[in-house]
Parts: sequence; structure tokens; C-alpha cells
Amino acid sequence: MPELQAKRAMKEQNKTRSTVGRRFSVAPMMDCSDRHSRFFLRLFSKNILLYTEMVTAAAILHGDPDRLLGFSDEEHPLAVQLGGSDPEQLYRAAQICNEYGYNEINLNCGCPSDRVQSGSFGACLMKDPGLVADCVAALKSATSLPVTVKHRIGIDQQNDYDIFAGFVAAQVDAGAEAMIVHARNAWLQGLNPKQNREIPPLKYDWVYRLKQDFPAQEIIINGGIKTLDACLAHLQQVDGVMLGREPYQNPYLLHNVDQVIFDQQQVEIPDRIAMLHRIYPYIERQLSQGMPLTRMVRHLIGLFHGEPNARRWRRYLSENAYKKTAGIETLYQAERLVS
Repeated sequence: MPELQAKRAMKEQNKTRSTVGRRFSVAPMMDCSDRHSRFFLRLFSKNILLYTEMVTAAAILHGDPDRLLGFSDEEHPLAVQLGGSDPEQLYRAAQICNEYGYNEINLNCGCPSDRVQSGSFGACLMKDPGLVADCVAALKSATSLPVTVKHRIGIDQQNDYDIFAGFVAAQVDAGAEAMIVHARNAWLQGLNPKQNREIPPLKYDWVYRLKQDFPAQEIIINGGIKTLDACLAHLQQVDGVMLGREPYQNPYLLHNVDQVIFDQQQVEIPDRIAMLHRIYPYIERQLSQGMPLTRMVRHLIGLFHGEPNARRWRRYLSENAYKKTAGIETLYQAERLVS
């Protein structure tokens, strides 16, 4: 009985941590938000919500769950993003995710890539709000964790707010705790994923209107947001902000996120060298377990963005971190170039 009570208490704590974190989060991105990146970003703040790369339900069911879903306790609060369109598969995958101790389960309805479309998930699911609602309901029945949906405002040349709001209404009725809205359309044909992040126009006003139309629903805005000041402006209109590529290209952007976004003025603001020193013990542990240095330092390349000698830092790591003999000394040498 005490063990059961402890598990229930942990689940309730997870819900609280996820809700707090959703005020400011860093988006799930393929080839970016792996466990090494998440560990590094977590060093900037204990409050922001981090996400895994998208993991398909089928891969979880037929692959190696530990490799796909494993993470370290230090990464909390952490959400897992699932890809899929089969409610039964998503139900079973969510049960497995639940055992790993995530803080939230997110359904991907926003990725426009050809590969994702060929699997009948991602942004193309916005064509079928009822199917997505069935998927949300399946996830809800599989776990007590918060279930959220990340999506676009429309697909292709669609320009109808009511269609967008109807999609959201279906997911709210199915029990989604939060809607995370990339405020652009997803063009399923004619644009690659990078162009889909830049060419379709941003319509922040649609997301603001959505919050007005669904005042009780948690609405998170995403897309084209690059500064904490911009985050504060959006937070006057919606419940939370999700940043995408910017923290990966310029991670030091997060150095004062606790003060600016979470109003924790007592938290120490580290400089870039201090952040580098914080990650060294983790890198040394990973190296001792056989992890190649390049897998970790690729997330540190942007740490000195905009600083003197930043180019020398990037160039040295790019030319040396991939070598089989590369170790912690490689980072020490790169640090000397920016100290």
C-alpha cells in the first residue's frame, strides 16, 4: 500500500511539474533534442519543460524501448513526443512510456516531412480531426499523465480559422490538456521541412483568438520566437511559449530564463564558461562508457554565439571532436580559444 501511494504521489507531482514547465518549453526536434542536448539545456533551468525527439508508437512496440525512451532523472520535467495514427498502437506505446516516468505525453500533428507523411502521422493528421481525437482518447485511457497535442494552424493553402478551431475543439473534447500551436500552416507538398518553418506566414493572432475562444484550455504558442522578451509579450495573450531552433543554435539564450519567465530573481546567472564547466562531468561519464565526444559536443557548438572567438571555438570542435581519439582534452583546448 505505501508503494502504491508513493506511485500515485509521483504521478501527481509529474502533472504539476509538466504544467509549470509548459509556461516555457523547448520544442521536440529530430536530430536535436536527444538526451545529451536535454541534459545540457537542463543545466540552465530546472523549470523549463523539455521534450524528446519524436518517437513513433510502432518503433516503441517493435524496437528497443530503453534505447528510444531512456533518460536520466536530471532531465525532468520531460515530455515524450509520440508519432502515430493508430489508436491501439498509441495506447500500448503510452503504457510503456508511462513506466519510464515521463511528465507528459505529446502527440505530433505538426511535422510536414515526406517521411512522416508516408507513415500517416504528423501534420497530415489535421485532415482528420476525428481520428486525432480517437488517438488522444486512447492516450488518455492508457495513462494518468497529461496528454497534449502539437499541431499547425492548418495545412497547405487552407485559410479558414473555423476549420482550425474545429480541429482544436475535437481534441479538447477528447481530453487534451494543452494544445501547442505552431502558428503557421504546414504545406504537405512543395516545401521541405526547413522551408515549412520559414515560408508559410506566421499568424500569432489566430492563436490569441483561439485562447479567447477556449478560455479554459491551456494554449501554448510556437513558431518564429527568438527572444525572452518576445516570450513575455506572447504570455500576455496565451498560457505558454515553446521555443524551437533558437535554444539549439544559441543555448545561452536560456541563461536568465528563470529570472525573466519564472520570476525567480534569486537564481544565479552563470556565464558561458561556467555553463561549460557544468557539463564537463557529464561528458566525462559518457566518454568512460564509450560515447563518442562528437555526439555530445555538437550541442555545445552554439554556446559562444555572438561572442569574440566564437568562430574559432566552432571551427576547432568541428575539426577535432569527431576524431576517434577525441576526449575531454579536446574540449579543454577549445575552451582556451574563448577564455
